[in-house]
Amino acid sequence: MHRRNFLSLTGTFTGGLLVVPDFLHAMGSHRTGVVGDSCVVFIQLNGGNDGLNTFIPFDDPLYYEYRKNVGIPKSEIIGKNTGMGWHPALKNWATIQQNGDLCVVQNVGYPEPNRSHFRSQEIWQTASGSQEFLNEGWLGRYLDMHYKEHHPTGAVNLDSIDNLALKGKEPNAITLKDPERFRSKNESDSTKLSDNPQLDFVRKIARSVTEGADDIRNAIAQSTTEVTYPKSQLGKNLEWIARLIKGNLHSKVYYTSHNGFDTHDNQLAVHKNKLGELDEAVFAFYQEMKKAGLLPQVTLVVFSEFGRRVKDNGNGTDHGTAAPMFIIGGNTSGKIIGKNPNLSQLTQGDLQHETDFRSVYARILEQKLAFDPKLIGIQQAGLTGIF
Repeated sequence: MHRRNFLSLTGTFTGGLLVVPDFLHAMGSHRTGVVGDSCVVFIQLNGGNDGLNTFIPFDDPLYYEYRKNVGIPKSEIIGKNTGMGWHPALKNWATIQQNGDLCVVQNVGYPEPNRSHFRSQEIWQTASGSQEFLNEGWLGRYLDMHYKEHHPTGAVNLDSIDNLALKGKEPNAITLKDPERFRSKNESDSTKLSDNPQLDFVRKIARSVTEGADDIRNAIAQSTTEVTYPKSQLGKNLEWIARLIKGNLHSKVYYTSHNGFDTHDNQLAVHKNKLGELDEAVFAFYQEMKKAGLLPQVTLVVFSEFGRRVKDNGNGTDHGTAAPMFIIGGNTSGKIIGKNPNLSQLTQGDLQHETDFRSVYARILEQKLAFDPKLIGIQQAGLTGIF
């Protein structure tokens, strides 16, 4: 079964109202213990976010030389510090950074970068090399080793399609669109066996959904929202994640995505809108975690599969390579790690990466999840200075 079809198939019955065909449904209701209270929340910016117009090297004249059409005027840039500043749509992010709760890792990428959306997302989600193809996600591998037994809500993905990053040998992650409407079928439903191994794996996911449904409903019932979230899809997803965290679901990983960053055309308007949605949603979540006293235990990681090319194309930017990653909360250092983007030394018109994204993953695993990254094949040393 092709990966795209498989992820679409599983996503259709692990989200929303959960309409599961009888032959895919299996029963069971058990849960295992969770060690520790910390968790990591990931926001994946789909489409290739323009890092140079997000955290902007305004003090480098080459920025305006290369970006005559999409450069952000110096007078509009906010939170200026050491030659870098924020897009004006990220006013709340500037506040979070000023509070010391936002760390920026500059020039993140990987060797031999791939400019295909699907392939580069796959590389980031599996933590593979550019010429290496893995069937399981880096977080899925972590969950397999962290939980000695199957744990249906080890990770929660707020989306309409399963995420490869969470795929492991066991279905320790659950995908849903709306926890409030989440339902499972009655346990008396019959199960028809099959010799098809692919169908058997799908059946395991159905069983996982059944096992996790009550825990998710209970967490929602035990929590309330105490700040105002924006009405965007990302705002709603982060509100649900906050409710699940506050309701003591004890998942180690939460994941969601924010689409629309493929800004080949009309970039100034489109990017401003998408960054504004990101800014408002993240700030509401940040305020919620602070108000609940949970920010030290909750680490928010924001990334994209690649950045954009340095020179604009006239009305937008095309697929590039390195870009910044952002880490909020989790007792982050609040530092800017790495050098400002070097616009005078490009490779085929693209930024050269300074930090391998897997070294960021390694540090998160070590510091936030108390886990040895080498156990899941990440050999890069953890990047120091984040926490």
